[in-house]
Amino acid sequence: MMMNINTRFLQLALLTATHVLLAASGLAQTARPDKDIVRKTGEYMNALAKLNRFRGSILVARGGKVLASGSYGMASLEDDVPNTRQTKFHLASVTKQFTATAIMMLQERGRLSVQDPVCKYVPDCPGAWRAVTLHHLLTMSSGVPNFTDFPDWLQTRALPSTLTDAIARFKDKPLDFQPGEKYNYSNSGYVLLAYVIEKVSGRTYEGFLRENIFAPLGMWNTGYDDNKVVLKRRAVGYSREGIRLVRAPYLSMGVVKGAGGLYSTVDDLFLWDQALYAGKLISKKSLDAMFTIYQGDYGYGWHVDKQFNRRRVFYAGVQIGYKPSIDRYVDDGVTVILLNNSDDVFVNSASRDLAAIVFGEKYNLPKERPSIILEPKIYDAYIGQYELGPDFILSVAKDGNKLIGEAEGRRFELVPETDTKFFVREYDAQIMFTFVKDEKGQVTHLLYNRTQRAPKLR
Repeated sequence: MMMNINTRFLQLALLTATHVLLAASGLAQTARPDKDIVRKTGEYMNALAKLNRFRGSILVARGGKVLASGSYGMASLEDDVPNTRQTKFHLASVTKQFTATAIMMLQERGRLSVQDPVCKYVPDCPGAWRAVTLHHLLTMSSGVPNFTDFPDWLQTRALPSTLTDAIARFKDKPLDFQPGEKYNYSNSGYVLLAYVIEKVSGRTYEGFLRENIFAPLGMWNTGYDDNKVVLKRRAVGYSREGIRLVRAPYLSMGVVKGAGGLYSTVDDLFLWDQALYAGKLISKKSLDAMFTIYQGDYGYGWHVDKQFNRRRVFYAGVQIGYKPSIDRYVDDGVTVILLNNSDDVFVNSASRDLAAIVFGEKYNLPKERPSIILEPKIYDAYIGQYELGPDFILSVAKDGNKLIGEAEGRRFELVPETDTKFFVREYDAQIMFTFVKDEKGQVTHLLYNRTQRAPKLR
């Protein structure tokens, strides 16, 4: 579930790889022994955490056995509470696989069919939805517009909301395309599915999941996050605003029910993973339906593709402050789970590399960005003020043999990569500033985010 925050500091954050890559390790493409996986996973994650590029917990399993696990960084930076395997993280759109499983459970019990029209369950159903089926909602092919893409989303996401309220946000909007025509990501479809689950089961969405999935599997550290409830060991979400981390803005969990809102731990998600392998919740026929590609790369609540020429069903969720992921190589019995409480990480590369360690594939070890030493007199040309945006000024000054930047009262060292390119190691090594000179050698502006121009004021 993609939810974007629009702040001027975010202009500084580079949407690039999480780390500078070392040359490929050249490892043989064979599955590694367990002790090798433990060592290399620890080496990889410690390097990533040292660069402040991961805060959370991981778990890597093969054949029903946990091979490696660990926790990194703080669950609460304010209170110096570290993340542990018992820390509860938001699952964001990883929630959707539980919603899809609940629909399949109800189908197996004869309570509904995925071919049912959604209008069978939604009162005052819009005429445009008459051809929309539960299958279309499950596969992101309904054409129902995604309400988290609406222009007012950032202003309305914190408002208290019931399922009916949430559906009202998009109920009067025209379809983006005819049902079944193509894939288009839509949180709206999974909010509708949560409504159907409640309508058919007579239970709340969270009550149905608790009674039919979480309790039977012993997932006692998993549930639906009610913002009002005091939840022990809940991780605080953090978001990147350029050179600093801030607490993630408030999101009303009621508005994303079915599409997001669950919390869990790596160990509980391992129980979930193993239950799917064992067929404890739904039949193989239903699982096969969930893991079939219908449109794009999407099945029912899961993405499906191949990685390392191996079949993978996976989900990487995104919510302000959190980026969870679960990758299941279903024919190999391998699972990689990453839960974190900061949205400035790139979980796709980390989950890919951890799987590569298991399979003996090539991967890249996170490495600190290289820097050079410059003569301090070079910095004289860069001293001044630069307009990063309206009323947003970066002041650059020398402090001994260092070049220092200051914006909105926050000071940070500009570390040289070349004589014109500098990065900010303290906050995020991906933030780059490039000083640009005219033909006379005078600095006229700098580039940040590689392409965005900030003129020099004086």
